[in-house]
Amino acid sequence: MIAYVCLGTNDIVRASVFYDAVLGALGLSRCDISGDPDLEGWVGWCTYGDQGIKEVVLWLCKPIDGKAATLGNGSMVALRAKNWAAVEEFYTAALSNGGTPEGAPGLRLQYNPDFYAAYVRDLDGNKLAVVCRGFTERAGQ
Repeated sequence: MIAYVCLGTNDIVRASVFYDAVLGALGLSRCDISGDPDLEGWVGWCTYGDQGIKEVVLWLCKPIDGKAATLGNGSMVALRAKNWAAVEEFYTAALSNGGTPEGAPGLRLQYNPDFYAAYVRDLDGNKLAVVCRGFTERAGQ
């Protein structure tokens, strides 16, 4: 359903280091957007190909209107993890790279018996969730 998510940042270099670490914990790496002049100053992670025809990406950029990046109250981006260990690695990487905790890794039974998640804020204050579904206990991963 979602083609891409774009988050504003006030410091693309600093934010890129943060997202390299946290998205690396989920097995994601930067998109190769070299040679695409429309994406100059942008950084993205996930699947991007055929000049955007294939696109599922989390993008970072300075806001196009030139104003400071600010938060959306109630906005959150949820990312998928393949197992509980990846949720925990994401959370640890986020905190180690300047992120702010919003909810330690654990089952969130109020949502579903298999909803294992963690919540953080990035360096610009954007709220991120990382979620693993399909397990109700650590065994079997």
